Amino acid sequence: MGTYEYQRWAEPPTEMIDDVLLRELRLSGRYQHVYSLRSDVRGDYLLHGHLYDFREISGNGLAARVAFEFELRDFKTGSTVWSRYYSHDEPVDGKDVPAVVAALNRNVLSGLSDLREGLDQYLSTHTAVASTGGH
Repeated sequence: MGTYEYQRWAEPPTEMIDDVLLRELRLSGRYQHVYSLRSDVRGDYLLHGHLYDFREISGNGLAARVAFEFELRDFKTGSTVWSRYYSHDEPVDGKDVPAVVAALNRNVLSGLSDLREGLDQYLSTHTAVASTGGH
């Protein structure tokens, strides 16, 4: 993405978001199984995402911009059955790097909460027993 060219993350933001989402889906207790694409197991659905924005922006104060989109695909047919786009600018409480990181974290967690709610709603109305593969 070219963001934060001079900052070093412990791991790429996409992987950090992936890990948080997998953990949250597993801990929710709403799914029979949740696997990563790195696994050999394939479920009924594939959750695929794109990270569009993950950066600090300035203007009327500092903000942490996060934008991503997720699609749920039926593994058997390959068709997209549900999608969710999230974009938000979270105000930064301060002017240092830790404040920006905290705002990015709040923003990601808020977006993933929105994603989980939409996903839960879709699967509860379209499947009797929800099992999903994740990415």
